[in-house]
Amino acid sequence: MSVAAVVVAGGRGTRFGGPKQFARLGDETVAALSVRHARSVASLVVLVTPEGYDGNGEGADVVVTGGTSRAASVRAGLARCGDADIIVVHDAARPLASDHLFASVVDAVRRGADAAVPGLPITDTVKNVEGSGDTSLIRATVAREGLVTVQTPQAFRRDLLVEAHASTPEATDDAALVEALGARVVVIPGERANVKITQPGDLERVAAPPRQGTMRVGHGFDVHRVSDDPRRVLMLGLIEIGGAPGLVGHSDADVATHALCDALLGAANLGDLGRHFPDNDPISRSALSTAARRDAAAPARRGLRRHLS
Repeated sequence: MSVAAVVVAGGRGTRFGGPKQFARLGDETVAALSVRHARSVASLVVLVTPEGYDGNGEGADVVVTGGTSRAASVRAGLARCGDADIIVVHDAARPLASDHLFASVVDAVRRGADAAVPGLPITDTVKNVEGSGDTSLIRATVAREGLVTVQTPQAFRRDLLVEAHASTPEATDDAALVEALGARVVVIPGERANVKITQPGDLERVAAPPRQGTMRVGHGFDVHRVSDDPRRVLMLGLIEIGGAPGLVGHSDADVATHALCDALLGAANLGDLGRHFPDNDPISRSALSTAARRDAAAPARRGLRRHLS
């Protein structure tokens, strides 16, 4: 089944203070990112733009001027989709919708659904209010069981979407038009990251780099043989163990502390303890781990701060 996509970028961005769909995110515009993700499933991508658009097409195959409403803009794009079997409609202001999400809604239609939309369960308490702003008055608490918030991309059988737009020309989203026909619309899991840019602060949040995991794993070990020298003190984990033979080593041979330091250095990709305190360095000869010279340890400390910050 062939797929075409309509990326709706016809809004004026009144709340944003300008056409948000053409704001830049790194090297691309918001609309260009949405077009790129739509192309992951569609052989034809139609971009619907506001009147007067003079851009480069944002990577779309076809650019068409939208109408006075969102539904009218979708119809303008739909008219340029040829005979594709499945139509994907996506708001350009959702540039973080993943390729996987696009594939999921298309696959749902290929498996027999008339339409598929991404949805997220509502986790906050929902109130029915009257008025707005500081004068709002709660009228009722709405049961949230069975409620979801709906996102785009949304996928449809082309014939049903065309019929829906001809029968009920206006709705808040295309799924509502298809629902009015009594069609089978399924909900697939949406994505929390798939936010819609509406206010300037939304663009800042979308542009912020994702927080990467900071967990690092390092393995360390140390081996020293038992010393025949009765003067050697056994140190384990910075603790002097009385009445036990010491270990042979250039410094205090504290295998527990040295293994821990090796693990920390390894997690920071800074080599091992011998790199920073070689056994031919007179500074560390017979040194105790509890009183290592600060100037000798400084390079390793600086490296750990840099790599683990």
